[in-house]
Amino acid sequence: MKLKTSQLADRYRIAHGKKFHLKDVDPADTCHADEDHAKKLLAHAVEDASDLQEKLYAQGKWAVLLIFQAMDAAGKDGTIKHVLSGINPQGCHVTSFKAPSTRELAHDFLWRANQALPERGRIGVFNRSYYEETLVVRVHPTFLKAQNLPAKASGKHIWKQRFHDINAYEEYLENNGVVVRKFFLHVSLEEQKKRLLARLDDPKKNWKFEAGDLRERQLWPAYMKAYEQMIQHTATKSAPWYVVPADNKWFTRLVVASALIETLKSLKIGVPKLTAEQCASLGASRLALSGDAA
Repeated sequence: MKLKTSQLADRYRIAHGKKFHLKDVDPADTCHADEDHAKKLLAHAVEDASDLQEKLYAQGKWAVLLIFQAMDAAGKDGTIKHVLSGINPQGCHVTSFKAPSTRELAHDFLWRANQALPERGRIGVFNRSYYEETLVVRVHPTFLKAQNLPAKASGKHIWKQRFHDINAYEEYLENNGVVVRKFFLHVSLEEQKKRLLARLDDPKKNWKFEAGDLRERQLWPAYMKAYEQMIQHTATKSAPWYVVPADNKWFTRLVVASALIETLKSLKIGVPKLTAEQCASLGASRLALSGDAA
């Protein structure tokens, strides 16, 4: 099947999450695409993204924040690496969020993310994010206890309150020129098992394996419920979720690249137009350089 990248991302975009269910998205879905054709499309998409990012940087009015969430071995690192492979490093910054430090725990849950937001003209990538506060913290109650919150802030409505705060935060970002796009790489339990075994079987991949991955795997149903509710409560028109099938890495990367390109195009960015005064200044500079003896 011949794909059109301009339409591909729309298939997996969730802009109104109320009726969303994870079962509606097959982790192995590829739209009946041909892998070789998809890889060629990805190569073109990487070139397009590079050109658009240069215009984004030159214009300097918008920032783009890409958020990636997924279970272990879903392919976040590889997706980020391949999709952004053509981006000028000066115009892009990747932040990986690990377990919060003591200092970070002493602040509100959005504080550390706020320190890593991209500047206007740049693309920021969050490899995991503040959404962990509605995922791993929800699945592991002891993590919430470690935040030492007052009773009023940690009651039975805490998750709805955090969803509300996140929606307000992302609306605030958009109002200040930061476009947010969120990706849940939806890998199946079976495919995750294959990838974890591959890390054990290949000495070159041993370093990727962590015993904690197996412990989290045992909590799969709880995580899937948390992810589903996260998307239901925080998928909005201005900051949509893309629930991307992740059992086939080549397809995952193409969907994410398609979403990035469509997002950048929607901003109607371009190289800034010079004023008459600036053009005259350039002409004077050309004359000066032309007469330079060197």
